[in-house]
Amino acid sequence: MSISILAKSIAESPTLKMNEEARLLRERGEAVIHLGIGEPKNKTPFPALLSAAAKLNTGDIKYSPTDGIPTLKKAIVRYTEENYDRIVGPENIIVSSGAKQSLFNIFYALLDPNDEVIVLAPYWVSYPEMIKMVRGVPVIVTPEDGSFYPRMIDIERAVSSSTKAIIVNSPNNPSGVMYSAEFMAAIVDFCEKNNIYLIMDDIYHKLIFGKRKWSPAYQFTHQDVESTRVIVVNGIAKAYGMTGFRIGWCVANRQLVEVMTNIQGQITSCAALVSQAAAEGALNGLQSVVETLRLTIENNREVMLNELSAFTGIRCTPPDGTFYCLPDFRAYSNNSVELSNFLLKQARVVTVPGKEFGMEGHIRLSYAGTVKDVTEGIARIRWALDPNAPSEIYIGDKKMVRDWM
Repeated sequence: MSISILAKSIAESPTLKMNEEARLLRERGEAVIHLGIGEPKNKTPFPALLSAAAKLNTGDIKYSPTDGIPTLKKAIVRYTEENYDRIVGPENIIVSSGAKQSLFNIFYALLDPNDEVIVLAPYWVSYPEMIKMVRGVPVIVTPEDGSFYPRMIDIERAVSSSTKAIIVNSPNNPSGVMYSAEFMAAIVDFCEKNNIYLIMDDIYHKLIFGKRKWSPAYQFTHQDVESTRVIVVNGIAKAYGMTGFRIGWCVANRQLVEVMTNIQGQITSCAALVSQAAAEGALNGLQSVVETLRLTIENNREVMLNELSAFTGIRCTPPDGTFYCLPDFRAYSNNSVELSNFLLKQARVVTVPGKEFGMEGHIRLSYAGTVKDVTEGIARIRWALDPNAPSEIYIGDKKMVRDWM
């Protein structure tokens, strides 16, 4: 079989790969704990279920407009006004099959071959691969001080005449850090002045802890939605825990939305009508479900940080949001892929190597599951790595003895 050079250059999604490995182990009866999971354990909000059921009960499930059904777009217009303090129209919105497709549509619409996109490390694993899929060039900017906070001076140095866009995810997957208002103001100003698109992946913007305040990029521009270089991506997957419904959206100028609509029309036609109805129900329903989920995840975060503090040699930047943290495991290994494979084999714990996020020596741990998963999962990791931990542990009903130290 002859496979294209481009297709062969695209890496497998490491998060989906780990999900599949965990599934196969569980099917064999192994007591696997999944700390690589990228979705909360909540139930779908009831208003979303009612809205989807009402649509199903009509029996009229057909194609919908490529850019989204009008009632959902109306809900997104209101959501944008309430959360971004920005007035937009339905013509500024396109609904896609997940925020992931929204991002791909943006890259496809904006990039010519060899156009560059600045990607801030640590980054979500799919950014570089999606950019390469449309023959663009990802340019990775890694903080030189070893932190997870980029500096404008490093970004400016990375910009070239080929730079078309910068993508920012805050709060950030995988680190959980949220960039400061000062940084956001600076990068918005830089992009507006230099005609560089600023793609904001805001999918975690409601999952923020403590008294931290999220600052939308729109806050720092005087341009209207038709003139600004800011493009916003969001969706229902994380804040509402509705990952399986695959509904995301993009807010941008009309011309870009029209181009993205043409692209989407040729690829997926439209997002699933039942899923759009569910998203509409979630956005129009009581928003207390989001706060309930946020509080649950914040509690899990505290448990995760407390459990990690028992480790010898582990350093972890406390996350400001999301349901991930990215501890530094270089005291045990500089090869995060080997370390994640070791933890899966010996401790039956799924993690995601930091290398996939541009942060070698780190491992992404998720606290989106249960408190029991967090406490038992970290206990197993500590047993497998830390010589100061007890040498015996139960994994499921099996008593395991550490014999490799």
